[in-house]
Amino acid sequence: MFKSVKTGLGLVCVLAVTAGCSSTDTDDSANQQVVTPPPVVEETTATETAVPLDNVVYFDFDQSLLKPSTRELLIKHADRMRGAAGTVRLEGHADELGTREYNLALGERRANAVRDFLVLQGVNAANLEVISYGEERPAQEGSSESARAMNRRVVIN
Repeated sequence: MFKSVKTGLGLVCVLAVTAGCSSTDTDDSANQQVVTPPPVVEETTATETAVPLDNVVYFDFDQSLLKPSTRELLIKHADRMRGAAGTVRLEGHADELGTREYNLALGERRANAVRDFLVLQGVNAANLEVISYGEERPAQEGSSESARAMNRRVVIN
């Protein structure tokens, strides 16, 4: 009796394998989905659509402290500089009051103040170059207070 059960099970297994391997000729083209790739969207970089920022930061007389309005501008500059390649030059300037040496040092302190703030905002310090021109490159000639105020600056290049 076990022999006949064994033979029957063997026959069922062979038939199952044979049935699984059989194929039918049917047209599956009606059941296939047509897949179209998504449209290509060109990305624009921030510099292509960015609005130009003012690149001059002004200081009070004999000061190298950043003004609150200056900080807002520098945060915008830091957002653009973060992760960007290339070097940015920070040029410190002073008005003509004081000695040449004092104004060179003041211009450097101003440029360093801008650099330090940008670094605190995540800009790589290695990408920032500080230079001071003191009173040597005035933005506006003259001895009036308005001319002097225009010369107390850091230019971001």
